[in-house]
Amino acid sequence: MTRTITVGLDGSPASLAAADWAAREAQLRALPLRLVTAWEWHAPAFAPATGLGVPVPPSDLQRASAQRLLAQARARVGEARPGLRIDTDEIPGLPVPALLKAAEDAELLALGSRGLSKAAGFLLGSVSHAVLASCGRPVVIVRAAEHGEEEAPPRTSARDVSAVTGHRDVVLGLDLHKPNDAVIDFAFDAAARRAARLRIIHGWTLPPYYYGGALMPDLNDGMVKQVRSELSDVVRPWQDRYPAVEVSAQATVGGAGRHLVDASYDAALVVVGRQNRRATVGAHIGPVTQALLHHAVAPVAVISHD
Repeated sequence: MTRTITVGLDGSPASLAAADWAAREAQLRALPLRLVTAWEWHAPAFAPATGLGVPVPPSDLQRASAQRLLAQARARVGEARPGLRIDTDEIPGLPVPALLKAAEDAELLALGSRGLSKAAGFLLGSVSHAVLASCGRPVVIVRAAEHGEEEAPPRTSARDVSAVTGHRDVVLGLDLHKPNDAVIDFAFDAAARRAARLRIIHGWTLPPYYYGGALMPDLNDGMVKQVRSELSDVVRPWQDRYPAVEVSAQATVGGAGRHLVDASYDAALVVVGRQNRRATVGAHIGPVTQALLHHAVAPVAVISHD
């Protein structure tokens, strides 16, 4: 079965922005685009209890509404990209299981998010967060259309790409302690398809016995050189595999989250990994990914791995 670039729609501006992003990604990968939405609604658990309860539309009206949403989104995307194959599917069921099911046959799943606000914080926690924490396929979270990749024809060389073509960098958050091939490959592949530079950021912390470079300059220099050497060793095989991708790698002192959020303002895509492990309550996403989901401006690709 041919994999698709799948996007979950709910009618919000953020989900439509995700559809636009996914359409471009489908063209970059020469894959079909699949638009999906869940049409079985239930009264939300947080609704106040009243004698009348919370009205829920009949199932036939729910499905008709889902079909209209998909038709409108398909027309919107198809008008902008007439050569793109677009499939639609209204899936019976609640959003989280419906999206997880749809992602099984997807190359990646795109979802919308409005970032950190009272409404978006709830939405992220209830749907996007649950999907992201359980999905085995790459998930891309796209903000409402405040920021987008500049469109430009592909180049044969990646030299000075951002200055010449207008493409923004692809940014990779790299954990040197647990580098994962799937995460690194996704980032290099994304940069290669966009003819964009790949900017790699690794955040590292000083050991507890360290009290400042001014007191121990030799130790400071040695630690910086060691981290840079380790970063080069991890990246080198991927540079050989993707010779057209220009790479800028930096090791920053402190947590990577803030640096990645800052980098997202000038990025086409930020790529991070998510280790598959269970937390005490629910699934684990991690503080760096959490920071990006709430504050990043660029789309964020989260790649799950063991």
